[in-house]
Amino acid sequence: MGPPHVQEVPAVTTTPQAVRRASPRTRRPATPAAPDPSEGLLPKSEPVRLLSPDGTPLPARDDYPEPPVEALREMYRRMVVGRRFDVQATALTKQGRLAVYPSSRGQEACQVGGVLALRDTDWVFPTYRESMALTARGIDPVEVLTLLRGDWHCGYDPTAVHTVPQCTPLATQCVHAAGLAYGESYQGRDTVALAFIGDGATSEGDFHEGVNFAAVFKAPVVYFVQNNKYAISVPLSRQTAAPSLAYKGVGYGVPSEQVDGNDPVAVLAVLTRAVEHARAGRGPYLVEAHTYRMEPHTNADDQTRYRDAEEVEAWRDRDPIARLEAYLRNRGVLDDAAVAAIAEEAEAYAAALRDRMNAQPEVDPLSLFDHVYAEPTPQLVEQREQVRAELAATRAEEGDA
Repeated sequence: MGPPHVQEVPAVTTTPQAVRRASPRTRRPATPAAPDPSEGLLPKSEPVRLLSPDGTPLPARDDYPEPPVEALREMYRRMVVGRRFDVQATALTKQGRLAVYPSSRGQEACQVGGVLALRDTDWVFPTYRESMALTARGIDPVEVLTLLRGDWHCGYDPTAVHTVPQCTPLATQCVHAAGLAYGESYQGRDTVALAFIGDGATSEGDFHEGVNFAAVFKAPVVYFVQNNKYAISVPLSRQTAAPSLAYKGVGYGVPSEQVDGNDPVAVLAVLTRAVEHARAGRGPYLVEAHTYRMEPHTNADDQTRYRDAEEVEAWRDRDPIARLEAYLRNRGVLDDAAVAAIAEEAEAYAAALRDRMNAQPEVDPLSLFDHVYAEPTPQLVEQREQVRAELAATRAEEGDA
């Protein structure tokens, strides 16, 4: 039997174009885009603002709900008292009662908002400019000014008020805040540390070391940068080329935000969220407040050498106290009587401070030798005895007279 008959089929030659015409178009599934590593870290492109400069409320926003009106009224009270304290402290330098005083006038929203966002059990790490913040926290104003008076200690008990001594070296408190916050978290406490920072401090190594450590170990710390446009006489343009200082957080994996630092409502709203973020165990948060220092760097500074009067005057229209007062009046929770009562309270506060600071403090010259060494050296003991003998001789001469 022969092989089965196989019908030959002529070969068909097709071109690539013919294949594309004959075959339905097929699509490969799209490759999912890689997640953006900066998602949730970058600040808003514009500072968060809830009030216009004249106190008119701006549209509400879901990401930063407005704080309770009672908190805003208390914020206004503390800002008014704080400004009067600041003015009085500046006057005390001219009277020789303080060696130096760095004013924070114009930064009241930041100073008061920073402490109002915290619990009493949280810790504050201030710079030398945070005297107003410390009085807003309830610390005795004379104790706050003790260090600036020239004493050898900060005047208050840091452990009692959960506030470390005011820091004169730039940015060193950034590392301290990260360490304390991590230690508190390690021991199971929900404590938050808030470190006040100036714009100039972001150029220091300690700032970057502190933020990096806090990010790696998820320390519950809020870094609050008050960008008042000048590091003494150095303008911000000579400090950084970044779009804003808030962008410095993304390099360390730290979520950041920028806020209008002269908008009290926005400052408290943003800081409240930042503190909640840290307290929830989600790590550090960086907030940059855009504000302005109305007075010289300190009473020893000549601001006319690096900025003109027109610039300073332009910022007067952004006064944070006037801004909040206008808003609260429109809400019907502040009237002439209440404003007058708060102003009277502020005057009484300043008068009491003035009287107490004008009283000559009792000092013991022999205290100069205390706390120099754990065990006094022979030379120190000899010097102490020399001073003791001189004091005794002086008292004897005054007695004979």
